[in-house]
Amino acid sequence: MTDTTIDFPNIGILGFGTMGAGIAQVFAASGRHVIVLDTDQTRLDAGVASVSAFLDDGIRRAKVTEQDKAEILGRIQATTAVSALYGVDAVVESVSENAEVKKAALIEVAGVVGADTPILTNTSALSVTDLAAQLPNPGRVAGLHFFNPAPLMRTVEVVRALQTAEDLVDRLVGLVDSLGGKDPVIVKDRPGFLVNALLMPYLNDVIGELDDELATAEDIDLAVKLGLGYKTGPLELLDMIGLDVHLHATEAAYAATLDPRYAAPPLLRQMVAAGRLGNKSGDGFRTTATTSDTEKN
Repeated sequence: MTDTTIDFPNIGILGFGTMGAGIAQVFAASGRHVIVLDTDQTRLDAGVASVSAFLDDGIRRAKVTEQDKAEILGRIQATTAVSALYGVDAVVESVSENAEVKKAALIEVAGVVGADTPILTNTSALSVTDLAAQLPNPGRVAGLHFFNPAPLMRTVEVVRALQTAEDLVDRLVGLVDSLGGKDPVIVKDRPGFLVNALLMPYLNDVIGELDDELATAEDIDLAVKLGLGYKTGPLELLDMIGLDVHLHATEAAYAATLDPRYAAPPLLRQMVAAGRLGNKSGDGFRTTATTSDTEKN
């Protein structure tokens, strides 16, 4: 049963993709009841399977138990009916990183949930202030930005839009603290917020270095990991994030700032146009057939 002594005991989530599934798992693991909305049953089934597979890996690593898995999955309800979100204590949006798609989803949900129900977005680069402006009572809108994979990454950015009520910011800090193993960071609503404002230019520079044949993809990742102490190389990270996701994010940041650091490198556009999106397509900077063959030698 949901623990009614915790804040936001019932959470609605929009989108059951990679991020939505991870966020749903995090909230369910904290004892909250989670209702995930997506467009069709196939996507819902894939989301449940993703959570189940992640927990199975945790069981193999002795991080969670079979009972933990059963309880977490038991707290997640998947639905295609937006009406099922009526009565939730907050909604977290995690649909495609596209402003018009997000606005349409948020407007639809705002018509179902209570007028004062907090509506939170997991956008990584879009303006929370702009999204809030589309909704009634924009003071209840804020950013709650998890990083991928959500169950493992500690940092959660609490994004204060220009309209966000201060008491909501305080509640969201408390919410993140209650999730276990998460650290809230309050940030302004700026393109890329804090982490991605630093990350996007770095990743764009790395793509440029690869395109200039400064080194192979493997050697670039190896040099960054060994030279800077990073756990994951930048091209490995791009494949995990999804090249299309990074393209949308960096394009949004560039459109908002006209800062050349955010301009998408030509190679990134070409990769996305070719359908080479990274891990999700099985073909990216480090997941291509050529790379795999090279790594075997």
